[in-house]
Amino acid sequence: MKRILLLTCLLASTLYAQKSAFDPESSTGQLFEYSEYVHVDKTDYTIEEVLNNKELSYKKLESANHDFGFTSDNYWIRFRLKNTSDSETSYYLKTGRPITDVINLYEIKPEIRTFKNGDQNAFSERDVEHREIIFKIDLPAQAEQLFYMKMTSDGEAINLPLTLYDESSFFIDNYKQQLFLGLFYGVLLLAGFIYLFFYSSLKNRTFLYYGIYVFSIALMQAALDGFIYQYLFPNGGFFNSRMVLITAISSNFFLLKYCEHFLNVKFNLPNFKKAYNAIYASLAIVFLMLFISPKTFELAYPISNINGLFSLMLILATVFTMWYKRISVDIYFSLGILFLVIGLLGFVMNNLGLLQSNFYTLNSSKFGSGIEVVLLSLSMTNLIKKLRQDNEKSQALALKKSEEISELKTYFMSNISHELRTPINAIMGMAESALSDTNNDKENIEKYQIIKNASMSLLSNVNDVLDFERIEKNELHLKEEEFNPVSILKDISNNWKFEAQKKELNYSFEMDSEIPLKVCGDADRFAQIINNVLANAVKFTNEGHIFLKLKCLTKPNSITRFYFQISDTGVGMDEESKNHIFDSFNQMRLNNKRQFGGIGLGLTISKHLISLFNGTLQVESVAGEGTDVFIEIPLVRIASESVEEDTSKVLKTIDTKLNILIVEDNKLNQMVMKKLLSSFPDASFTVAENGKEAITALKNDVYNLILMDLQMPIMDGYEATAIIRSGDLGKLITSIPIIAVTADATEATKKRTLALGMNDYMTKPVKKDLLFEKISNCINTHNLNVA
Repeated sequence: MKRILLLTCLLASTLYAQKSAFDPESSTGQLFEYSEYVHVDKTDYTIEEVLNNKELSYKKLESANHDFGFTSDNYWIRFRLKNTSDSETSYYLKTGRPITDVINLYEIKPEIRTFKNGDQNAFSERDVEHREIIFKIDLPAQAEQLFYMKMTSDGEAINLPLTLYDESSFFIDNYKQQLFLGLFYGVLLLAGFIYLFFYSSLKNRTFLYYGIYVFSIALMQAALDGFIYQYLFPNGGFFNSRMVLITAISSNFFLLKYCEHFLNVKFNLPNFKKAYNAIYASLAIVFLMLFISPKTFELAYPISNINGLFSLMLILATVFTMWYKRISVDIYFSLGILFLVIGLLGFVMNNLGLLQSNFYTLNSSKFGSGIEVVLLSLSMTNLIKKLRQDNEKSQALALKKSEEISELKTYFMSNISHELRTPINAIMGMAESALSDTNNDKENIEKYQIIKNASMSLLSNVNDVLDFERIEKNELHLKEEEFNPVSILKDISNNWKFEAQKKELNYSFEMDSEIPLKVCGDADRFAQIINNVLANAVKFTNEGHIFLKLKCLTKPNSITRFYFQISDTGVGMDEESKNHIFDSFNQMRLNNKRQFGGIGLGLTISKHLISLFNGTLQVESVAGEGTDVFIEIPLVRIASESVEEDTSKVLKTIDTKLNILIVEDNKLNQMVMKKLLSSFPDASFTVAENGKEAITALKNDVYNLILMDLQMPIMDGYEATAIIRSGDLGKLITSIPIIAVTADATEATKKRTLALGMNDYMTKPVKKDLLFEKISNCINTHNLNVA
């Protein structure tokens, strides 16, 4: 049987030997001119069957890169090679496309020698380890050799280049290809990584789509060039056969998404968005076709290419329409798309059999994509520039808005301070007046004490909110003034002793006998620190005791260090809670926040204030056992008489005849000021309800001092002061001392009043001792002639 088969093959060879053979050394033509092919449809012949089948009708190849189009049929090619030299010669035959499924070469001798190739055969079976379809052919001296070649595909386009190289020409051509491919893939990978990096920084999806598109192009070209097969799927298989279409669909999709976002199609051409969505849907369908059946897989090849053509037409239509509507389109983007269209158009039309296959049409997509990536990268650079400019504009606008909000916030805080502190001033003033009335019985005194303490608690919360805003703006500063720490600490202690006793807590206060009677510093902030910490101690203790202890140590340079210990037997804190006690609004985070109330700013502000005093704050606490707070505040002591002598001296300074103009619109606050000033037997006062009435009063009478509210109807305190200081009312009126008495406790307001020409500033609720002191300072400073 073998002998019969051999004789049959030899007969076929003898018959074909009568035709011309290609001599690489002496032939003037090309190998395709000496080659023939036959189309056998779906019939899967063996080489022996082909050799024995005399009914097969062979045709001449039409070009050096004969194109069979999209097909899953089988083709056979035959040709003869002739060696007229006196020595054996080796050649390299390059044929087919790297993605062709099966290309087997059969060398017909007395025996048939088979060389397997194609990306559905194992890479290890290749005679030449190369990503392309390469066969090494050895021709004996003075010999002719017959070759048959079988080509099979699963639906992609089949091209049949037949290029024969000698060894040196093959390696030179291979070297040139590696340089070209290295440059091509290097540009793609660099661009892809760069724009994904830009996306990670700028979070603009245009960069994301462009980066993925570039990587998809690189993967698609790698699949077409055989790199995916060689390095990822060397045994062929299911996914290897589909990689070209998968990467092509991905490239098509992300190119459209990139163009859609770069050109802002949704905004500029909303009607075009439907066309983009239609192609997205078509791409999704083609993707599913890859996995349904071999037939749908075969159809996916031409449909994918048609999708590519429509996508390019849609992009061009988008650009031209935007030009027509005079919508700006980046010139580099336009040029990049133009080169991409030319390159991909050549590639797709070659696949569809509309263009003849040659080096330029086969690599047109590489040329177009490479130039397009460079040009689109330039357009993306312009996009980055535009984004930077837009960002700068946005930052400038945000800065302007921030400044406006800051001004609005300052105005709001000033207004809320006035609106809240004004009624608190009236309430506390009336409560103080009632407490000093000897006709009130014990029950009424206790009620007024509750009103006073509640008002102080409300005032403390208002001050905390205002101070927190100042801390945020770094505007919280300490004053330098003389004050008596003894009277301040006694007032604070008495207030919280009353609250502690209402909760049936034991309260004790131990004050060092060596405490100085007068120190220099910020009296309000000193009091605020102790008040806030003591308030927490009473608030978080339901049974047991509250203990306040003060120890004073005299240091060199007239420094006295005040050491406070505030202890309680309250709920205490665990380690986790202690880590957050100085956080803003910490009380809001606690599970027991509604049980004890508060806004959680007391310790935050106290810590900041203590740092401004150059002091220290330490908290020790055990959950369920209580808390100990240790505070150290250094203050400069001032030599002074006793408390009684010091107060007497101040009152003596003021005990002269004064005519004071009170400018205040709130009736309750008028009553409070009248009550406080009534302590001066020889002082007289007049009330004006706004700045306009104050100007009229100054024209009709002589005043030694003005107590000026700021926020009033008709004419506020700022405008009235400006008129007084302008000189329009006369030199004598221009120099009248003015003390701002306001519920607005913001730093900006204080600076504004002093800049306007007011002599001093104090906030409501008005403290009697502080009012006396400020009046005394004005008298001494201006040497008032008050007979």
